[in-house]
Amino acid sequence: MRCGRRVSSCATKSCPTCWLERAIVTDTVIIAPGVAAAPATLDEIGGKAFYLAALAQARLPVPPAFVLKTEWCRRHRRGELQPDELAAALKHGVVQLERITGLGFGSARKPLVVAVRSGAKVSMPGMLETVLDIGLNDTTVEGLIRATGNPRLAWDSYRRLVGLYAEVVAGLPPGPFEALTNEALEAASVLSVRDLDYAALRKLARAMLDRYRHMRGEPFPQEPQVQLAGAAEAVLRSWDAPKAAEYRRQMGIDDDIGTAVLVQTMVFGNAGPRSGAGVGFTRDPATGKDELYLDFQFNAQGEDVVAGRHAVDNVALLKARLPSVWTELDRLRHDLERQFRDAQDFEMTVQEGRLYLLQTRRAKRTPWAAVQIAVDLVRAGVATPAEGLRSLDGIDLATVARSRVVGAGARAVGRATAASLGVASGPIALDAEAAARHAASGRAPILVRRDTTTSDIGAMKVAAGVLTAFGGKTSHAAVVARQLGIVCLVGCSALEIDPEGRACTIGSLTLREGDMIGLDANEGTIYAGAVDTVTDRPTEALAEIRRWSDPTGTMPN
Repeated sequence: MRCGRRVSSCATKSCPTCWLERAIVTDTVIIAPGVAAAPATLDEIGGKAFYLAALAQARLPVPPAFVLKTEWCRRHRRGELQPDELAAALKHGVVQLERITGLGFGSARKPLVVAVRSGAKVSMPGMLETVLDIGLNDTTVEGLIRATGNPRLAWDSYRRLVGLYAEVVAGLPPGPFEALTNEALEAASVLSVRDLDYAALRKLARAMLDRYRHMRGEPFPQEPQVQLAGAAEAVLRSWDAPKAAEYRRQMGIDDDIGTAVLVQTMVFGNAGPRSGAGVGFTRDPATGKDELYLDFQFNAQGEDVVAGRHAVDNVALLKARLPSVWTELDRLRHDLERQFRDAQDFEMTVQEGRLYLLQTRRAKRTPWAAVQIAVDLVRAGVATPAEGLRSLDGIDLATVARSRVVGAGARAVGRATAASLGVASGPIALDAEAAARHAASGRAPILVRRDTTTSDIGAMKVAAGVLTAFGGKTSHAAVVARQLGIVCLVGCSALEIDPEGRACTIGSLTLREGDMIGLDANEGTIYAGAVDTVTDRPTEALAEIRRWSDPTGTMPN
């Protein structure tokens, strides 16, 4: 309802109707290739949207999106945000997406399906919430089948929405929904959801809808606008979740900056054997080596990769199955570095052989990698010496080093994927409480887990290293481990954990909590017992960095 005056001429600053109209127009930014976006700063729309807008301006393959500015989050925290305000702003943004895409939100024939993502000014990997596949319901799932000719895609996406919405928005425990998935796998005699056909996925989705109704006491919301508002509210609420607050405390991030809400048109990595999702770095964030660093999973959505709960496919399969995508990725990594003048961490989806970029950001890296990347980019003319020095802000160059194993003082018992650099030894800790006890006694532990979640930030902060049975080298937990400078090995298929017995098994060897273990992230090797190490320094690269700002050579070695 309008107040009767033109928004631009209304002199009543406190008029809630005019404030809302102004906010809808000025605080909703459209992002799409070929669409001129309203100017907005990093502070206003957060890093994810800010850099997506830059990609769209460069006409790189970005799914259309709109973003609600960070001021919405600050108003939400102050208790000033009314539900109808958020709903109206979201509806305005959806209308713009419908116009750009030619799809309809809630359409029974050509449905628009969206992802709702967070995006603070400062990167907080995995600490804030995301909800995918918003807009699917009992009607639009059939519309997606008509539009794509792919019933498996439609029912897989619908069951994903119900499970994720139940956990993130409705606050229901994930266990009962995971139990339904396990029952479906057992009934079909397969090991992975990717092996279920559309009939099994349809049955699973309907069972999850029934479980949602039983646990929540009301049906799963069928109205897409209700789903969207619930997901946006969950993103705003996640800013003050315990894991996010703890991450900001550990990293010295201001609580008041808030998160934007990014609503982006879905592209489907779960559309079949020529589709998938991945996370990549333009250079190795552990060593700084100039090569594409990538995790990719076929027939999957992004959360399957970054959550760290699943094994990831060998990227050699991507090269073999979709060589044109691999070639495009290798070209894009150089484009991203030239555009942003630094190494980047990016998320992408491939739908039916077509590549889309979902986000890019400055790559978190080990100090060793930071030194090497800075030198290489300056040498290549991608960055200036001044920019190279700025990329090293906060790093004590006098302490940059990496350790490596010498001798054979411990027995190698297994291998895993290295997601960092260096070597660490310590007592095994199977959970955060054990990690805290070991750290309090002066012994930094090795955190050994089935999969490491972002809620483990406190335990990781006091650990010397992390070992997981599942996950890839670009999972959120691996990214955080590199940022913290701790040794990280992931995806150890031989690792089994017995939480009740407070023990773990690597192959045929059983180790108790508190036993010493060694991790070599240079070689991807696991040792029973502590290992002896020596320390290397990047002396040549450090000498070059000293010459950038101190030709006299008086900076510390």
